[in-house]
Amino acid sequence: MTNPPARAEVVIDLDAIAANTAVLRERVARPLMAVVKADGYGHGLVPAARAVLAGGADSLGVAVLEEALALRAAGITAPLLAWLHAPGTDYAAALTADVDVSVNAEWGLEEVVAAARATGLTARVHLKVDTGLSRAGATPAEWPGLVAAAARAQADGEIAVVGLWSHMAYADAPTHPTIGAQVTVFEEAVALARRAGLTGARLHLANSAATVALPATWYDLVRPGIALYGLDPLGGNPADHGLRPAMTVRAAVALTKRVPAGVGVSYGHTYVTQTETTLALIPVGYADGVPRAAGNRAPVLAGGAQRTIAGRVCMDQFVLDVGDSAVRAGDEVVLWGPGDHGEPTAQQWADAVDTIHYELATRVGGRFTRRYVGSAGAV
Repeated sequence: MTNPPARAEVVIDLDAIAANTAVLRERVARPLMAVVKADGYGHGLVPAARAVLAGGADSLGVAVLEEALALRAAGITAPLLAWLHAPGTDYAAALTADVDVSVNAEWGLEEVVAAARATGLTARVHLKVDTGLSRAGATPAEWPGLVAAAARAQADGEIAVVGLWSHMAYADAPTHPTIGAQVTVFEEAVALARRAGLTGARLHLANSAATVALPATWYDLVRPGIALYGLDPLGGNPADHGLRPAMTVRAAVALTKRVPAGVGVSYGHTYVTQTETTLALIPVGYADGVPRAAGNRAPVLAGGAQRTIAGRVCMDQFVLDVGDSAVRAGDEVVLWGPGDHGEPTAQQWADAVDTIHYELATRVGGRFTRRYVGSAGAV
């Protein structure tokens, strides 16, 4: 072969990311904070950020400060929020890089104020309230103290409270009773903050699922993540929301062999051939983010048909039983993609291995090569 195919690659369609962003931005008709944490949900932090901005995103959101600083180092100047901080976070670096930070507790606020004093800069702060997810955020009991401390720091010019926010537990089940309960807690928290003088803060609550299904939660801006990459946060067909998956995961067959009936395949022989057949070796495994649980469960497109992985997924490889089809070494197989050409989707894989497509998209990597197509956000 003069131009052999890549052994394994994740192909990212930047134009799809931009188009998905534009669809969501038009739907909500208000500012959109595009979440690009976790290496752009496995799509690449910087390319994904550039693509969502090309699609009309107004600002960016990340989890940890390191992600925010990497975006700034890449020359991205858009408004940016980082929200997951442990004690000892270098807030001075955040302030110097013009990164907004989220605060969950009074001790966190004290660290931010100390950084503001050390740098002589005013910190832009989003206060987070825990409305029922029981994860990050101040509890309703802690909220009054945090708000009072923030109001004092704002009056002193050390911080500007620019956001009040929370996160939903059941937005992917739009009729769940927790939604109304969380909205009530959020609005009570907002009212308290407003009474304390924090009147300039914008409100944000809606993640991807709420962005597509719960208009009452949109407030001043929405904060979608997975939907930007074309995956349905409700677990259905993304096309129903005008979205297109941006990720295709593919590999080249490394070897084929003809075997008789009764041959055990892969570790533990959890798959045994029923007839004479052809086995195809695919050179990716759980070290590359292919779930070990996919063995005997997950579908792969090979030889023009979807076929279930035969036997256990190994660290570096797995096997397909391709029957009598003319699959050869070097032929392409597709683990998941948009589904345009009969390949499985990430949702199919998620259903097969009892997980969510978020996990699949963010964990795939290892020795896969990442390749970008499309021009959105190109520099």
